[in-house]
Amino acid sequence: MKHIKWLGFNSGESDITIITLELTDQNTKFIINNLYPLYLHDLSEIWGWKPNKYGVFEEDETLTLYEQNKVFDIWWSDPAVFFPYLIRVNGIPAGFALVATTPYTPPGCDFYLNEFFILRSFRGKKVAEPAAVEVFNNHPGCWEVQTNPNEGNQRAQSFWRKTLQKYMRGSYVEATADTQNDGNKIIFRFNNSST
Repeated sequence: MKHIKWLGFNSGESDITIITLELTDQNTKFIINNLYPLYLHDLSEIWGWKPNKYGVFEEDETLTLYEQNKVFDIWWSDPAVFFPYLIRVNGIPAGFALVATTPYTPPGCDFYLNEFFILRSFRGKKVAEPAAVEVFNNHPGCWEVQTNPNEGNQRAQSFWRKTLQKYMRGSYVEATADTQNDGNKIIFRFNNSST
């Protein structure tokens, strides 16, 4: 298990915040599985999703979160292809970042940030940007990050523009286009090989 630690300061507070990025495995995947329904709940506000008749955010008849998690297990099936990172703040799970490599990337990319989530109680506290930067730094190459272009997703759109502007010193491409499997998205592309 890989741990990356760095220090940050919460604005307006004097306490030191320790943010860690941890590559999860079969023994720790349950923590991301615990956070995943919260992520889907947040996305439901943007996408207008409703849970199925069993209270699970799935389009099919998935009965339990346990069943949903079994489908999600692909993230721990091949450690050379999938990188499921857990983000912690002072030891407490605060979010996750799911990185895929080929063949699970858009054409021409080495890495795809499939999911990125920070719990609401950690937002606005200088956690998301350093976590995203550490994820990117772990994987030099051509990246693609996508986000929803809807009006209700302006916070995430602004976050990615600000973070990539700073991280790549403006050297990234942004476009809005239809994706192969996920509809219309704002697509950010950059290459961090030389950063």
